[in-house]
Amino acid sequence: MGGAPSRIVSLADAAQADVSNWTGRILAGDVRALSRAISLVEDRHDAAVPLLRALFPHSGRAAVIGLTGAPGAGKSTLVDQLAREYRRREKSVGIIAVDPTSPFSGGAILGDRIRMLAHHGDAGIYIRSMATRGALGGLAATTADVATVLDASGRDVVLIETVGVGQDEIEIVRLAEVTIVILVPGMGDDVQTIKAGIMEIADIFVINKSDREGAERVEREIRAMQSISPRRDGWSPPIVKTIATDGEGIAELGAAIANYQAFLKGSNLGLQKKIESWRERLIVMLREALLERALRHSLNNGDLSRYAVQIAEHKLDPYTLVDGIAERSLGGTMPPK
Repeated sequence: MGGAPSRIVSLADAAQADVSNWTGRILAGDVRALSRAISLVEDRHDAAVPLLRALFPHSGRAAVIGLTGAPGAGKSTLVDQLAREYRRREKSVGIIAVDPTSPFSGGAILGDRIRMLAHHGDAGIYIRSMATRGALGGLAATTADVATVLDASGRDVVLIETVGVGQDEIEIVRLAEVTIVILVPGMGDDVQTIKAGIMEIADIFVINKSDREGAERVEREIRAMQSISPRRDGWSPPIVKTIATDGEGIAELGAAIANYQAFLKGSNLGLQKKIESWRERLIVMLREALLERALRHSLNNGDLSRYAVQIAEHKLDPYTLVDGIAERSLGGTMPPK
């Protein structure tokens, strides 16, 4: 345990010194290199950005599929079965499972230990658990970058399972080519409870555990909602019933995904969707980069605490302060002291 961090730092330094070699190992399918590269990205190590720059030109080929829904919907089981379906089609799969953050370790509560058991020994499936680390929207802050690494490593399909926080879980739509919303019967006022959030982002609806009483009612509610507010792009999200524990409906789900992908390709909406997603993601990346630059170059240790005291005592207004810090970060004058 004690030696692990030093090994990661050593590998990080090696990656920084020779990114082309590191990139080559990942493109060649070296799983150890892939795992360690993802660790660099998650830890936001200085070597991560040069590595992502080198890998990005090799990305863009994988089908990125997001699966979201409330806790208890059976997302993990559905991801597991969908991965099996793609393996039957001889597709390589990468899985990103975003888990709640442990309040003790800061890591993922569920983690690879459980999810990897069923696929142990299958080189065609790579599974990575990620902790949210306080990020909202159902994804971890670096999920998009990890997806890029998996994409560049040659995975045909990247499945992203969100943490399952409920109606605010909409970040996945900015990352995934296909977004699947999973519902189950018998969870209170099924559709009404979450339609204000994730219902609008579904490209495909899945009613999992469809052998339960109430599955038909959930389907009727979805169809009623669709009739009231049809999508602008002309796509009507299909409803697929599954019993993921038994593998029922998984082939039909795979067909529904393929149909939507064909729709995107035939209508050129796929490119437009990517453009809109990158507009949003660029804003997030710029925000993070500017914040990092401000913290690194414009704020010394203790500055934030001192500013907080001055603002709380109304000796300084936060608006002037933030403008000054932003200007300083971009090469202007010093922020007020």
